[in-house]
Amino acid sequence: MATLAVFCSGGGSNLQSIIDNVSSGRIPARIGFVLSNNSVSRALERARKHAIPAIHFSGIHYPGPAAYEQAMLKLLEEHAIDIICLAGYMKLVPAQVIRRYQGKILNIHPALLPKFGGKGMYGIHVHAAVIAAKEKESGATVHFVTEQYDDGPVIVQQCVPVLPGDTAEQLAERVLAVEHAIYPEAILRVVSGKASMPKLN
Repeated sequence: MATLAVFCSGGGSNLQSIIDNVSSGRIPARIGFVLSNNSVSRALERARKHAIPAIHFSGIHYPGPAAYEQAMLKLLEEHAIDIICLAGYMKLVPAQVIRRYQGKILNIHPALLPKFGGKGMYGIHVHAAVIAAKEKESGATVHFVTEQYDDGPVIVQQCVPVLPGDTAEQLAERVLAVEHAIYPEAILRVVSGKASMPKLN
């Protein structure tokens, strides 16, 4: 059975969807721990409520990037993590971690990548940009993580219409509902071997 680590920064609603799908047996995996760079993240509360180890892990506790990176690798190895799921994680995952877990790190993004991805495109900023561009549709994407922001191969994508008069908040709410549906599906595909990362040149 695969062991997941879920990295979060905020409220953890996608984490809750993952927990629910693991608990129901839909995803044949266990969650080894939940990690957040934010000590007051609600995601950590959600983890504790379900008796999942909740870890506050921040670069401020380490003397430099190399020590931070090594500590993260050690943590992942100690918990025998197979797959890392980024669920609203606002920090860049260290390069050595991405290389060690290539094809085993997933991220969810609130837009139809490659549109509206990259640095600065997160949270409400994405939805505001979609509306400003007068797009007719948006959506959510689960993709494999590479060393570039939002640049990895897509695993699952689902569209959401942009309705006349939509605010960024209204669009965000509809996209989030889709995120909760497609992230467990993407994890299931990877865990079951139905999706794997293509070799990158």
